[in-house]
Amino acid sequence: MQLRNLSIPTGAVFAPMAGLTDAACRHLMADHGAAWTVSEMASAKALNFHDEKSLALLRDKHPHGLYAIQLFGAEPESMAKAILFVREQGIQFDILDINMGCPAPKITGSGAGSRLLLDPPLCGQMVAAARKALGDDTPLTVKMRIGWDADHLTGVEVAKQLEANGADLIAVHGRTREQMYIPPIDTAAIAAIKQAVSVPVLANGDVTTADEALTLLEATGCDGVMIGRGALGDPWLFAQVRAALLGEERPPEPTLNQRMTALRDQIYEMCEEKGEWAAMPQARSQAMHYMKGLHGAAALRRYCSMLEHFSDVDTLIEAVYRLQ
Repeated sequence: MQLRNLSIPTGAVFAPMAGLTDAACRHLMADHGAAWTVSEMASAKALNFHDEKSLALLRDKHPHGLYAIQLFGAEPESMAKAILFVREQGIQFDILDINMGCPAPKITGSGAGSRLLLDPPLCGQMVAAARKALGDDTPLTVKMRIGWDADHLTGVEVAKQLEANGADLIAVHGRTREQMYIPPIDTAAIAAIKQAVSVPVLANGDVTTADEALTLLEATGCDGVMIGRGALGDPWLFAQVRAALLGEERPPEPTLNQRMTALRDQIYEMCEEKGEWAAMPQARSQAMHYMKGLHGAAALRRYCSMLEHFSDVDTLIEAVYRLQ
C-alpha cells in the first residue's frame, strides 16, 4: 500500500487506545510486525494551550517502524493550529490520524470523537483544515465508526466527505457509538463504506486471530485490518496476520517463556519512560492481557491488580510458572 510518499509494509495496523498504546506498547507491536502504530489520542484544543501532558502523549524519542499521532477535536481551526504546534515542538511522525470514533462521553460531550459523525460536512471541514496544515507530503488518515446509532448510520456520507477533503485512508470500526464495544461488528456497514470511496479502507473490530483477519477482509472487501484489544498481551498476532496475508507459513505460537519475557520487557520500558510511580498503575491492565489462556488466570489477574513496584512483576511471573 502507498500513502502519498509513504510505502506501507504488509500487515495489520495497531489501533490507538487511550491509556494503553503508550510508547512501550507501540514499540512491542511494531517489533512484532505491525504495519504502523498510532499514539494515544491528544486533544487539539489542549495543544492550542501548549498543554505538556497532551504533548507527552505524542512524543516518542525512538519510534519503532512507521508512527502515527492521533488528535481529536471538533473545531477545524483548532485542529490546524494543533498540527502546526506539534510540528513546531519537533515531534516526529509519519502519519496524522483524526479521531472520529471514540465513544467516551467526555470526548463526545465536547462534540469530538464519534459525535462528529452526526455532522458529515463538519467531518469534511476537519479533514480539509488538517490537510492544509500538514501540507502535501504527510499522509492523513481518519478512524471512525459506522454511525452514531441505528437511526444515524452516517458512515458512507462521512467517508465521502473525508475522501473529498483530503483523507488518504479511512479506518472503520464496525459499530455505532451507541453499541460501544458490544459484539458483533457490522461487516456489511464496513463493506458499504469501502464501496463508497476510492481511498484505502481498513476494517476494525473483534480480530483476535489471523483467520479472523482474513475472514473480515473477505466479508468487507477492505484493503487491510486494524487490530486493537486483540493484540494486547499477544503481539505475535501481527506476525501471524502478516504471514496469512502473504500466504506464507505462519510462525509458531509463543512459548510461555517468550510471553513472560515480553511482559517484563514491556513494563520495564514503561518504567524507564515514565518512572515507576506513573507506570505501574498502567502496567496492571497490560499485565492482565498476558494472563489469557493460562492455568489459574483468575488468580493471576488478581496478582496483576496489585502490582505496585517493578519487582512485583517478577513475583507475578514466578506465580505464572508455578501454576502452569
